[in-house]
Amino acid sequence: MIQRLLPFLPVLVFGAGCAGGPALDAGPDAAPAYVRDVYPFPVFDADGTPYEHPFLGGLNVPRPQFIDIDADGDLDLFVQEETGKVKFFENVGSRREARFVWRTDHYLNLDVGEWYRFFDLDGDGDYDLLAEQPFSYIRYLRNDGTPQQPRFVPAEDSLRDANGTPIFSDRQNIPNLADIDCDGDLDLFIGKLDGTVMRYEAVRYDEGGIPRFALVTDRFEDIEIVAQLQGSLHGANTLFLVDIDGDGDQDFFWGDFFEPGLLFIRNTGTCERPSLRSTPVPFPPDDPFQTSGYNAPFFADLDGDRDPDLFVGVLGGAFNPIRTGAANFYFFENTGGMNFALRTRQFLKMIDVGTESIPALADLDGDGDLDLLLANKIAPTSFESAELFYFENTGTPRAPVFRQRGLLPMHRAFHYAPAPGDLDGDGDLDLLVGSWTRGRIAYYRNDGAADPGSPPTFTLVSDEYLRLSRGSNATPALADIDADGDLDLFVGEFSGTINFYRNDGTPQAPAFTLVSDEYLGIDVGQRSFPALTDLDGDGDLDLVVGSESQGVVVYRNDGTPRAPA
Repeated sequence: MIQRLLPFLPVLVFGAGCAGGPALDAGPDAAPAYVRDVYPFPVFDADGTPYEHPFLGGLNVPRPQFIDIDADGDLDLFVQEETGKVKFFENVGSRREARFVWRTDHYLNLDVGEWYRFFDLDGDGDYDLLAEQPFSYIRYLRNDGTPQQPRFVPAEDSLRDANGTPIFSDRQNIPNLADIDCDGDLDLFIGKLDGTVMRYEAVRYDEGGIPRFALVTDRFEDIEIVAQLQGSLHGANTLFLVDIDGDGDQDFFWGDFFEPGLLFIRNTGTCERPSLRSTPVPFPPDDPFQTSGYNAPFFADLDGDRDPDLFVGVLGGAFNPIRTGAANFYFFENTGGMNFALRTRQFLKMIDVGTESIPALADLDGDGDLDLLLANKIAPTSFESAELFYFENTGTPRAPVFRQRGLLPMHRAFHYAPAPGDLDGDGDLDLLVGSWTRGRIAYYRNDGAADPGSPPTFTLVSDEYLRLSRGSNATPALADIDADGDLDLFVGEFSGTINFYRNDGTPQAPAFTLVSDEYLGIDVGQRSFPALTDLDGDGDLDLVVGSESQGVVVYRNDGTPRAPA
């Protein structure tokens, strides 16, 4: 029988992340051990520009922070993309010319909940950490290491005020700290869902360097943010304080779920007596930007010119988050005089085609190496259909180099799932394309030239070549599971099961017969993505199933090439 093995970790190179369990030990039940590699080989975009972090896996809701975590004089980068984890990028460049290298998706295995903030809370010269605690309280992790080698230890699960009451901060409202009144102590600012801001002031430090904050006001400077979307006043928010105009006091910035831009309140007071009573205005003032909303700002002097540059992580609010599925990490260079120039909408340049990407590797141009197809759920610009990108391998089988060659023309549908295979026996690879709509699978014949290196030319034969008997989100995979010389068909779907179609035709004229819509009783919970290959080197095809709820699961084929089991 086909035996289920342990969850199979990091085989997914694309998408929003990886999930799974421990690596398998060598032995009869073993599967290959995979290690995540962000930089395995060069990849270039359509203009010939290299991707700096080609296989980082994309960002959907980046929450960035730049700090010098290793005390080497330059700013490193942290990005939260998923609950509980923070990615770490070391700056291996310099203070004036940063160059970031991905080191880990889970920095020091820290659990940060829904948000995180690095600050030196105990005044010992290294960065401590505040993070979201379940039920929207604030966790404090003290750095007991050194500035060069941080070591975070839980100091307090729920940060408390001077009266011993836990401080509440809604998990969708990302707070911040700043010395707003220049008294040498940090103040804590927490945005509320009604658009107002609470201010706490550090009044003492208990044993272990734990700060105690006293509530100063629950309506700091009478700030009340009213969002632009009609009928909505306020929502989830994130705030930042920085002296943006160089006058020695802290100005105020606010991103909101119902605000497509970034709001700015200038401090018209002094360092000791702040005044933030002016009307919030869009920022930058000369050329304000708009995204899908819920913009998380961070200011940092990345180029060492002594003025703060602006970075914005787009978390996706009320203005169609699909359109910022890939363009969601903005960098504005401070060019002086309150002028900011947009340099990029994707600060970390990587392969990122939007949301829910699905890859397929095959020798599409017949030159002996594997090319790449990469589909997405929906085009982040037009919203009319999914997209299918073609990356040609211009390298060799042992030293691949990918170059994006643009989009392949496809029928209109959502959530493409490509499956290459020679369906007409002419020696080149044709294409099945699954989609969300009613479980339909389209068939494209490859009419390209037979010469090695010639690009594929796909002609639509039918946009409903096959349709699932039930379910949606068809994800096909072609493989000769019974070793009879023709390609059989496996199709995953939204419900997490696998449909198996036996090819009762010929290599030149396939005829797919549904054998089971619950193949071998496999159910991976939600959204199954099958792939078949000989993982254990025994000459038959094993089954790998990706899923939304169970990560990647391997099923070993204990039968033979002609009689899988």
